[in-house]
Amino acid sequence: MTGAGPYPEMLDALDRVEEVHIGTRRDASSPGHETIIWAVVVDGGAFVRSVRGGKGRWYREASANPEVTLRVNDERVPVRAVPETDARTIGKVSEAIREKYGASYPGPTAAMLREEVLATTLRLLPA
Repeated sequence: MTGAGPYPEMLDALDRVEEVHIGTRRDASSPGHETIIWAVVVDGGAFVRSVRGGKGRWYREASANPEVTLRVNDERVPVRAVPETDARTIGKVSEAIREKYGASYPGPTAAMLREEVLATTLRLLPA
């Protein structure tokens, strides 16, 4: 295992699962909660996006307190959620969402590809 801890194993698992849980909290002293979300792997990095855009609770909390956990197959992995601002990468994330979820979930996938939610794309870095 590398210095990145369980992060490489998480990336492998993300390719195989449809849904993951993200654990967020408003600040370090607030109670945490988990939300089911979609995640994709692009160019060796993990990405998530809020289907509700900036209105999504988990997204607001991750933006305010980026130290979050991702639960994949019952393993919790601490990660840091940082905004992805590179348009090319955001486009690749959209394509990965379309490929991974589009055939099975056409309506929700279309919602994840709306222009107004693209800015909520977060890269999950090893904590």
